[in-house]
Amino acid sequence: MTRAMIVEPDRRQRIARVTPLASVLARLDALVKPVMPRAADLAAALGRTLAEDVVIHAPIPATARALRDGWAVSSDLTTDAGAYAPAPLPSAAWVDVGEALPGDADAVAPLDAVAIRDGAAQALAPVGPGEGALPTGADVAPGTTLLPAGRRLGGIEIALLAAAGVAEVRVRAPRLRLVRAAPRSDALIDAALGSIADAVGSQGGVAAIAAQHSLTDALADTSVDAVVAIGGTGTGRNDTTVRTLASMGELIVHGIALLPGETTAFGTVGARPVLALPGRLDAALAAWHVLGRVMLARFAGSREPPLIRTAKLTHKVSSPVGLSELVPVWCEGLSATPIASGYVSLAALAHANGWILIQPDSEGYPAQSEVVIRPWP
Repeated sequence: MTRAMIVEPDRRQRIARVTPLASVLARLDALVKPVMPRAADLAAALGRTLAEDVVIHAPIPATARALRDGWAVSSDLTTDAGAYAPAPLPSAAWVDVGEALPGDADAVAPLDAVAIRDGAAQALAPVGPGEGALPTGADVAPGTTLLPAGRRLGGIEIALLAAAGVAEVRVRAPRLRLVRAAPRSDALIDAALGSIADAVGSQGGVAAIAAQHSLTDALADTSVDAVVAIGGTGTGRNDTTVRTLASMGELIVHGIALLPGETTAFGTVGARPVLALPGRLDAALAAWHVLGRVMLARFAGSREPPLIRTAKLTHKVSSPVGLSELVPVWCEGLSATPIASGYVSLAALAHANGWILIQPDSEGYPAQSEVVIRPWP
């Protein structure tokens, strides 16, 4: 049996300096740029982020259309119509909802507002101009930006594009390579990989999990926009992720003033950013929420505001000064209950449905403080 090589304590990778979270975010923001856009049909565009404004150049609808089933009429001919004094209509065509109005018709009368007697149409009640009808350009006027660049395309956005006759758009779909630092399987790291892969997909990216590839192979992969490595960022006997990153590219940060997630590292290999997350599940997820989501949004060119809400804490939460701290919470109505601080257990993670970020100059928040809640996971 091959014996694992033990690295002497004085030769293990170390954190030389802990960098404030704000400084790391500033470096990340300056380094990461939106990926190149590509054309996609609507099916392929679902979940992606628009790279360009979708501008509608022709009016929608192109001609007036019926908003209800009924008789297409000229409203001015029905002004004095009544049950005892029907107004003759030279023409009255039946239209179903959505059909174009014929000729000079500018309104759609209900079924019982027009009678056909001896082959001639008569209005039995007045109909106002535009009543029951959708005018030309009422849905979208020419030159309107239907959807702006930076908008993620969900189901409703795809439906709107299809209804407007748009068959193809230009989108950004960042491709991230996810890899475990150690070749052997680890339940916690595999769980983090799966959770982050799901988060990448939900934010408009493409997650490629390098199940059978080494960390070196993943860092050398030029087909992706960034690499996210999980594990091997500490000072353990077999932790070599940070040294491997430094040997193949540039190590920008190792050690972030973030709790949990202090051993997170960030660097580049060529033009590709590399985010190295701790192997502990709570730390990996915390660092992904605070850093990874920002990186992915920058790649996608997203301009959507973060999904946040406010709530009042049911209990006091304390935090060490000098560290940014992610604290999972359970939100119910207008209240948020802090679940854990420091190490976040699996049971606590299972109970969380939101999180708060405590700034490094704060010792925490007293009960009944109003805080900003971000969604978990």
